[in-house]
Amino acid sequence: MSILETAKKIIEEGPICDHCMGRQFAKLSTGLTNVERGQAIKLALAMEGDAMFKESGDDSLLEELAKSSKYARKTLKIEGEDEKCWVCLGIFENLDLWADRAVESIGDREYSTILVGTKVSGLIGENEEILWSECGVTQAEQFKTEMNREVGKLISARIGKEVEFERPDLVITLDIAEERTSVQVKSLYIQGRYRKLVRGIPQTRWPCRNCGGRGCEQCDNTGKQYPESVDELIGKELIEMTEAMDSKFHGAGREDIDALMLGTGRPFVVEAVSPKIRSIDVWELEKRINEFADGKVEVEGLKIVEKAVIETLKSSKADKVYNLKVTFKEPVSTDKLEDAINSLIGVQIHQRTPQRVAHRRADLVRKRYVHNMKLVEKTEEFAIIEVHCDGGLYVKELTSGDDGRTEPSLTGLLGIQAKVDELNVIKVDI
Repeated sequence: MSILETAKKIIEEGPICDHCMGRQFAKLSTGLTNVERGQAIKLALAMEGDAMFKESGDDSLLEELAKSSKYARKTLKIEGEDEKCWVCLGIFENLDLWADRAVESIGDREYSTILVGTKVSGLIGENEEILWSECGVTQAEQFKTEMNREVGKLISARIGKEVEFERPDLVITLDIAEERTSVQVKSLYIQGRYRKLVRGIPQTRWPCRNCGGRGCEQCDNTGKQYPESVDELIGKELIEMTEAMDSKFHGAGREDIDALMLGTGRPFVVEAVSPKIRSIDVWELEKRINEFADGKVEVEGLKIVEKAVIETLKSSKADKVYNLKVTFKEPVSTDKLEDAINSLIGVQIHQRTPQRVAHRRADLVRKRYVHNMKLVEKTEEFAIIEVHCDGGLYVKELTSGDDGRTEPSLTGLLGIQAKVDELNVIKVDI
């Protein structure tokens, strides 16, 4: 069918606005808005009907002319009662209202870029499907695409901010069925390194084992297994500075709750969720975190990054250096201990998931390497051993053997039970 033949079939379905008429032919030209396309098509239909009537004098053509003119009143300046578009239900007559709602939803948030999305109502979606099916429309643009573009232009003009398709600071959703707008705010991501200087603090928040985080007598109604965490000690000041809803912590691996994280620290990214303020002084944030953490945790090297850094952080291979304070069930000589330590260097270690973490880890056999291992200090009561190994190697079990679940192990090579009394992470090398 020709464009005008298709347009006639569209007219037959009911009153249609210039936006919705033009949108059915959106892929056929460039440099025009859908409104301009719709007006041109309606005008062409009216002119064609008028010409056919004048040539033939056939009264039956008056109905066609009237129909074309009826739905082109705005273009032809014909007076009469306006009818609401059956496709968009008059939405395109109220674009300014939607733009005003969106600006109100943004409120006092700080941002540089926006993107508009539309949640189409079931009725409008059904109307489009009917139109395409009944009229053989094949060059149309979707309702939501035009809505996003046109309202986006109005919002941008009001607020003086640019539309960004890849990583906008704000995504504004127009919910047609609910007649409301909502705003999704891009998180703010801060990268750095932290040191944990006291034992007994977990890396992330742990919900109470008894109540699952709901709050109970056992946890003093806090919902937490431990009163504080590295996550919370770092996140609190970020939440306050950005006026965020919450924070999320992403670390390059984990350390045990009873371990220290020393040396150059562990890389991390802390995420400010739905922040109102985005332009923050990271040096001031670093200072405030360290003051609040009060010697329990220290951070350094903070900088604002993109979300992709989290994936890099999680997927990168990270070797670890540990300092272990090891005790033995029976006395062991320095020579025997050094021989056992040297036997582990360069060896592939087979570790079945340790018993102490089996409740939260898949039961697998992991294969890791010890790159270097040396005896730092030896007394009658304990030994200090430094271990440089693959990330993911459980060094406590490398020492104890974990009832044979780790092979080889220091205990197995000595024939004497050894265990880690204190563990310090000295370096996380990504």
